[in-house]
Amino acid sequence: MEREHNFLPERTKWKRQLFRIIFKSDTKMGRLFDLLLLVLILVSTFIVMMESVQIFDAKFHNAFVILEIIITAFFTIEYALRILTLKNKKAYIFSFFGIIDFLAILPFYLSLFFPITKYFLILRMLRMLRIFRILNLMDFMNDGYFIVRAMKNSSRKIYIFLLFLIIFSVIIGSMMFMVEGHREGFESIPQSVYWAVVTVTTVGYGDVSPGTPLGKFLSVLLMLAGYSIIAVPTGIVTAEMRNKRQEIGKVCNRCGNNDVDDDARFCKICGEKVI
Repeated sequence: MEREHNFLPERTKWKRQLFRIIFKSDTKMGRLFDLLLLVLILVSTFIVMMESVQIFDAKFHNAFVILEIIITAFFTIEYALRILTLKNKKAYIFSFFGIIDFLAILPFYLSLFFPITKYFLILRMLRMLRIFRILNLMDFMNDGYFIVRAMKNSSRKIYIFLLFLIIFSVIIGSMMFMVEGHREGFESIPQSVYWAVVTVTTVGYGDVSPGTPLGKFLSVLLMLAGYSIIAVPTGIVTAEMRNKRQEIGKVCNRCGNNDVDDDARFCKICGEKVI
């Protein structure tokens, strides 16, 4: 997916000026716009949370609805302007932030037909990630991209691990169903598998527990195995991150470009000085 520094403005003068305000934070208007955006996101999130509290919703329901309409209208206009000012519109629409911006307004319009979906407006909190750009902390975002790449590269190993975990949980759950003899919480194999998953992941809700000595013995083995199993995906991703870091020489702190020559002083993509 495209990153924001690769977006190109339209050639029209007013569109280029609007582009700099909306997509950049190197001007007074740009920073003011971004800060206003963050405030509206926080207000919208607060409204969604308060609407779920019956006492506050009953007392301030009309005010909540009016504020949400105003905020959504602002976000809708903002999303349309982002597309309007861009030359490579498709790149933005299908970029990470483009998808987040779209999801920030979609739940409101869906709630007109399906009221329960209004609570998905909480997804607007994801737009807070832009605070890294506003505060010139894009190197934090680059670290995030590095972690995502490491997880993607180790996805096959993780899939195999999850398959093993599913098979292991089904087998243990079936054994517990036979051992516990239809006791409460173990009336069926699916319920027993649920107990096995909760136990092996060391969550331990406590709503279901074995009562027979053999069942308790299997529980002990499963809990001890759980601590070992949880460490597996962590080790896989960590090893991939270490290998990836060794492969990478210089990395641009601004755009995350790792195709930087050893003798290069500036990034070939965004022009940022590299160390």
